[in-house]
Amino acid sequence: MTSPTGGTGRSVTGANIAYRSALSGRPTCYLDYDFGSPTAGTTFEIPWAANGVEGTGPDGGGLHRYLRGEIPAPAQLDVWNGAGTRRRGRPIGAGPLVVLPGQRYGSDFGFTDDIARRCAELFLRLEEEFDLTLVDLSAGRSYANQLALAATATPVLRKVTARWVVFHRWTPQHVTAAADLAFEAGGIIAMGKEYGHEPERLRESLRFVRTAVLSSHGPEVQHLGVAQQAFLRRCDAELSELARRRGIGRYALLGTVPLDPLLQWREQLITDHDVSRGIASAETVRAFATLTERLFDDTVWETL
Repeated sequence: MTSPTGGTGRSVTGANIAYRSALSGRPTCYLDYDFGSPTAGTTFEIPWAANGVEGTGPDGGGLHRYLRGEIPAPAQLDVWNGAGTRRRGRPIGAGPLVVLPGQRYGSDFGFTDDIARRCAELFLRLEEEFDLTLVDLSAGRSYANQLALAATATPVLRKVTARWVVFHRWTPQHVTAAADLAFEAGGIIAMGKEYGHEPERLRESLRFVRTAVLSSHGPEVQHLGVAQQAFLRRCDAELSELARRRGIGRYALLGTVPLDPLLQWREQLITDHDVSRGIASAETVRAFATLTERLFDDTVWETL
């Protein structure tokens, strides 16, 4: 999971996808590869790992220390049993849900062949243990993107299904930036080719998610004036055309997440209890569930 900029909802959407995946019974793992800002602990509501873990000894630490070769394996946090007061134990029928956190006070770091090798070894181990592994990469043309592309190009991972999801807001700036990150110089396709990926195969493994989208025809705009509603619809049509021209239109679209105040203000997991209390939208939960299932639906990933 990547995005052209921060603030796209990539991490919170990815966390909710992981949550829905585990609730459906799949063993699921989430890796915090946002090295400069490892905040998965906050999103998953694990207070003592809110911005990564602090381990300093030979047997403790986050992904930073593992990738740099300082420890043999990164910490694994059990979300069901290590989280805050809203969840106590694994729900009946749910699969394991594990977070591999970053290092507290960690920062982005450069790329080396040794780091790429350790990354590939980690991906392979997790592939054997989990049905779904989500890797939350840093935004933009980052070392994290470079690392993931290099690792997934190694011979041991060539037969493992690796899919790329680019998150972006529904604005002209974000649509343009998402297309550039995917298709232009220094982007996913170009960088992947440098590491031995077949460009067309990599393109087929890439889809887009629009986040915080306000429906121009939905009930949430009915309070607006006639001129404002007309303007929103015109903007939506112009954005759809821009996305089509840039190669990220509806055929490349994995899904859309609606604008939800709880996501905007809390950036946390949304539970069914939140919906029943009326503080979260059932439409948002359906969007997360749909995205989760589409990750596993091979027909969604057929040649564009």
